[in-house]
Amino acid sequence: MKKFKRIAIANRGEVAVRIIKACEELGIETVLLHSEVDIQSRAYRMATKTVCIGPAETAKSYLNIAANIEGALAGGAEAIHPGFGFLSENADFAEACDKAGLVFIGPSAKAIRALGDKVHCKELAKKAGLPLVPGYEGEQQEISRLMAEAEKIGFPVIVKAAAGGGGRGMKLITQMSDARELIESAQREALSAFGSAKVFIEKYLDRAKHIEFQIFGDSTGQVVHFFDRECSVQRRHQKIIEEATSPSLTDDLRRRMGEAAVAIAQLGKYKGAGTVEFLLQDGEFYLLEVNTRLQVEHPVTEMVLGVDLVKAQILTAQGEFVFNPQQMRVPHGHSIECRIYAENPYLGGVPSTGKLGKVDWPEGPGRRYEYGFEDGDEITPFYDPMIAKVIVWDESRPRAIQKMIRVLKESTVFGVHTNIPYLIEILSHKEFVNGTMTTRFIETYFKDPIPQPELSEVEKQIVEAALKQARGGAVTATVGLGQEMNSPWQSYWRGI
Repeated sequence: MKKFKRIAIANRGEVAVRIIKACEELGIETVLLHSEVDIQSRAYRMATKTVCIGPAETAKSYLNIAANIEGALAGGAEAIHPGFGFLSENADFAEACDKAGLVFIGPSAKAIRALGDKVHCKELAKKAGLPLVPGYEGEQQEISRLMAEAEKIGFPVIVKAAAGGGGRGMKLITQMSDARELIESAQREALSAFGSAKVFIEKYLDRAKHIEFQIFGDSTGQVVHFFDRECSVQRRHQKIIEEATSPSLTDDLRRRMGEAAVAIAQLGKYKGAGTVEFLLQDGEFYLLEVNTRLQVEHPVTEMVLGVDLVKAQILTAQGEFVFNPQQMRVPHGHSIECRIYAENPYLGGVPSTGKLGKVDWPEGPGRRYEYGFEDGDEITPFYDPMIAKVIVWDESRPRAIQKMIRVLKESTVFGVHTNIPYLIEILSHKEFVNGTMTTRFIETYFKDPIPQPELSEVEKQIVEAALKQARGGAVTATVGLGQEMNSPWQSYWRGI
């Protein structure tokens, strides 16, 4: 296969920037396929060429297969990188790329159908003898049948979208009286996010850890794993903080889980980057799902192993990436990633939109930032509110935690609220520091909004002076954080 001259990116935000940077290092031009509202973004400014594929509504732009194909061809691309989310795990999209003469940078449509569909994946896992959480993955999707299966499994159960992940189309059911409403809600959300209303049900493990293994299949079909990540800190089934490697695994568990991850990937004839996710409880692990794409949290694996997964994806799609059996990859040190969301941490994570003011990520050794927006860019209400990822590396987990807290306190984001103070609270919690947190960590300790910090007298005087200057008139004698909507302190940026 010839080397690509130009690659289209069917995504947005920080992942689009990540792909553009990998392409630049390989000397490849890029075409950003974007919606109408995403012209104020870093990726838009960085791409070699841009093609608008539709309005803000995802069904008419980022989830529109025909629009993405037409945009890529119009931009002169030879391949498409789907990033994560949107169409990244859509087998029909991979197939459409192939029919249009475009290389889909990811696994084959057949592999996506075998592993990316959560129900088919579990069927394959059963054949391989992999441990599974008890559940129902049948084709009969009538509400009455799904309710009966939930009751048979025993509450609590969790209903999940078969065609995707990322917490979308996922609902926890604790009693029969809520089953119909929550199943219908999951189906609607799954249809909106992934184009398929199909769901499955499984027993909810209430003390589980979420552990995943990074797998990769090279150009020859050889599959290896790049070790594990801990992703137990989740809010509404959406990961917030991830780290590599997991502090929860013994050497024996790591070996057995890694072997299981590679086994199912080989059964699916997998090529490129993917992730096999497990739940770990009471020393036993269960296959959760396989994500047939790059993960949001891939940087922590890159930091501890010294690999570039995006470049490896592109090279594999070109038929060039082959593992060297003599090159042993061993994790070194510890890496943590925090997702920075535009949201108000004092109101329970309500999205915060608007134009960004000053944004500054502090430089330093072992620090990495992946961001899709800069000073003056607009954070709109149309998409996921994640605006950046902060990644740190240090020689040990305790030092990595300390470094992350320091980095977050030194980070500056004006114009919108962010979850930075929320992240600092989590990183400082005893259970996180000890590495004993489970997927119920947030639900147990951070169910309510965090308290707002009080302004000092000096800070209040600064607020008063700034407001007076901005409005050209007098202001009230005292202003508290959150009491004055136009206060320059409204956007949390400073350390606690």
